[in-house]
Amino acid sequence: MLVPARTLSSTILLAAMAAILAGCGAGSDKAAGTSTTDDMQGIAIIKPGELSYYPPGEYLKGGYPVSPPLTQISFDNALHIMQRQVSQAEFAACVAAKACKRLDKDQRDAVSPDLPVVGVSWRDATDYAAWLSTETGHHYRLPSFAEWVHAAGPGYKEDIVLESFDPADPAQRWLAEYKLETQRKTAVDAQLRPFGGFGQNETGMQDMVGNVWDWTDTCHSRYNLDISDSVDARSTQNCGVRVVAGPHRSVITDFVRDPKGGACSVGIPPSNLGFRLVRD
Repeated sequence: MLVPARTLSSTILLAAMAAILAGCGAGSDKAAGTSTTDDMQGIAIIKPGELSYYPPGEYLKGGYPVSPPLTQISFDNALHIMQRQVSQAEFAACVAAKACKRLDKDQRDAVSPDLPVVGVSWRDATDYAAWLSTETGHHYRLPSFAEWVHAAGPGYKEDIVLESFDPADPAQRWLAEYKLETQRKTAVDAQLRPFGGFGQNETGMQDMVGNVWDWTDTCHSRYNLDISDSVDARSTQNCGVRVVAGPHRSVITDFVRDPKGGACSVGIPPSNLGFRLVRD
């Protein structure tokens, strides 16, 4: 039964903290890529490896959007990342400790330990990470977009690749962009499901392509590929806007809690905004 956060009893608060200290995770299923040597259940250990992916950002050539260059990066160390998103009860414990801001009215009374917290901004997520780090003695942070894709594994499908077209022909450009948008589902059921309701991949990660998009720590960037200098010279960063990852990528202003309010910079708005953390 849901209990309003403002009347959260000490028993519920202690139970929420116990869940956090027990591992910020759900279940003890073992899967390839995870380790039983981790001292906190619910942390998937993604093995070191290489990743080929299209980095986030807006890439322009001749003034028109183009696909980013396929990039390969190496992860030399294992990635310790939460198997599921942070729960409503866990975030409520941070609010009760006055380390996180109260959620908006439509989410304020949600304190289930089995459902992800949603309606959170990037700032809310980083506040929670700072509080959890203090409470547990471990350092927690949001993943980068590349780390999130690495954890998602083969289940992640790139959706930002534009087919070649003549940039001088506006019709070709429009058709290419329209085809890209139609690859994305225009209607995603926003109803929350218990953890694991959208499946689990081979590394034990849950709900990576569900209806809750995860905040990452990656800043939104714009690249002008007509400039032949270094990558730094070609790029500009806006860290007031962060990349969110899910069935498709998007970029959201860091203080926004509801992506359906017109704050999504590109693409179809995510259904819900939540987060999971990396433990260093």
